[in-house]
Amino acid sequence: VQLQASGGGLVQAGGSLRLSCAASGRTFSKINMGWFRQAPGKEREFISAISWNAYSTYYEDSMKGRFTISRDNAKNTVYLQMNSLKPEDTAVYYCAADIRWGPLLKNGMDYWGKGTQVTVSS
Repeated sequence: VQLQASGGGLVQAGGSLRLSCAASGRTFSKINMGWFRQAPGKEREFISAISWNAYSTYYEDSMKGRFTISRDNAKNTVYLQMNSLKPEDTAVYYCAADIRWGPLLKNGMDYWGKGTQVTVSS
């Protein structure tokens, strides 16, 4: 699976961004997707995951309410809508994919894309 994230940029605190991740190389509609982020000097952090059929999602507790994951299998794309952004959300955001499903995905997924930088100014 090849993944390409986009949509990052510079935004003021309180603003919103929608990240996109385009997938290719494997039947997208049968693979589970997720988003992670990594801030400078910090460990990679799980954000959210969505099942292949979009019936199930889960989030890191601290991300609930501000971040929403979704997918469009017709476009082979997964999205991350981020609202009420804070300076501490500044990080490189990565999309990922895996054929497995479950909370274990918080520890990482099998396929990774290049990240997209999100910078939130105060």
